[in-house]
Amino acid sequence: MKKVEDEMRAEYKRSDFAKLERGKFYKEVVKGTAVVLLDPALAKAFPSSEAVNEALRGLLTLAASATRITARSKRTARKRAAV
Repeated sequence: MKKVEDEMRAEYKRSDFAKLERGKFYKEVVKGTAVVLLDPALAKAFPSSEAVNEALRGLLTLAASATRITARSKRTARKRAAV
């Protein structure tokens, strides 16, 4: 058999992957929670998962109330009179 060459891209270093932990989020995944990675700028604004959850709940509440305000009326539209 032919030996497989290293297919890793040049910009990646093996030393970057030494910090990984196998099964780090296993318990959360089994519970049914979603694991999401945030951009570094967002991670600074939301220091904990509770802060992220609170912000997302507020956004959902706002979106639900905004759609009720701007929803079209259920009443039938009047036809315009012919000119």
